[in-house]
Amino acid sequence: MPERKRVAGLGRGLSSLMDEGAASTPARTMLPLADIVASATQPRQRFDAAAMDELVESVRLRGVLQPILVRPLPDRRFEIVAGERRWRAAAAAQLHEIPVVIRELDDAAAFEIALVENIQRADLNPVEEAEGFRRLLGDYGHTQEGLAKIVGKSRSHVANLLRLLDLPADIRELVARGTLTTGHAKALMMAPDASVLALRAVDEGLSVRQVEALARKGAPSRTGPHHAPHGGARDADLEALENRLAEALGMKVKLATATPPAGTVTIAFSTLDQLDLLCRLLEAAHVTLSPR
Repeated sequence: MPERKRVAGLGRGLSSLMDEGAASTPARTMLPLADIVASATQPRQRFDAAAMDELVESVRLRGVLQPILVRPLPDRRFEIVAGERRWRAAAAAQLHEIPVVIRELDDAAAFEIALVENIQRADLNPVEEAEGFRRLLGDYGHTQEGLAKIVGKSRSHVANLLRLLDLPADIRELVARGTLTTGHAKALMMAPDASVLALRAVDEGLSVRQVEALARKGAPSRTGPHHAPHGGARDADLEALENRLAEALGMKVKLATATPPAGTVTIAFSTLDQLDLLCRLLEAAHVTLSPR
C-alpha cells in the first residue's frame, strides 16, 4: 500500500485540527443540519441516553458552542468526522443549522481522526476502541507500532485491546456495557469455559484477581458443588469467596466446610481497631452482638 501523508495535528485532538484549517477551506462556517450526514464508520456505537438528554437540553438553551468537524462528499453533502453527539443533540433540539469546520480528508484520515478524538474524550468503550484498532490495521495497513503512535497509546495497550476481539460475543458485550472490566476480560482468556466464568464473575461481583485464580484452576460451573472435593484439594469457589470476604473486610478470612453444606467462617483480626470495625460492620448488617 502506498505511503499516505499524515494529517497535521492528528495526535493532538480535535482542537488542533480546528485551528489548522487548510487555506482552501473556511475555518468555520454554518451548515444546515439537512446537509450533514453521520459516518457509517463512526467508531462509537453506543450513546448514553441520559447524557444525550442533558446535551440536548444544553443545546436547546445555549446552542452548539463547539463546531463539529466534517468533510465534503461528492453529492454536496458533508460527512461527520467528529462531533456526532452534538449533531444529534442539535437535531433533537430542532435547530436548523450548526457550526462546522470543513476539512478535505480521505477515508483513512477521517477514520483515524474520529478514533483519536473519541479516545481522547474517553467516549469509546474498550470493545469499540479495539474494533477501531482492528479496522485501522486491516483496512488501512497500519502496524501496531504505527497505530500506537497515532492514538497516543503504548503498543502493549493496543495489543491487549485487540485480544478482546478474540473473546466470545457475550463476554465482549459485558465489557462494552461496562459490566466487566478489561482486566476481567484479560483474565477470562485463560479460562476453559470463559462464558460461564464471566457470568459467575458478574453474579458474585468477583475481582480481577479472583477471576484470574479461577481461570488458572479451571472454574467449575455456577451450579456446581461449593465444597472441597474428597481428594482434599480446596475448591476454587471456596477460595474465591474467602478472597472476596477478605477484600471487603480488610482481614484474613478462612472458610471450612467439614460437613457440606455446613461449615465455619473464621475472621482473624490483628488489632483492636480491626475488631471494632468488624463489630460495627456486623451491627450495620442488623446483627445483634451479645457476650456469652
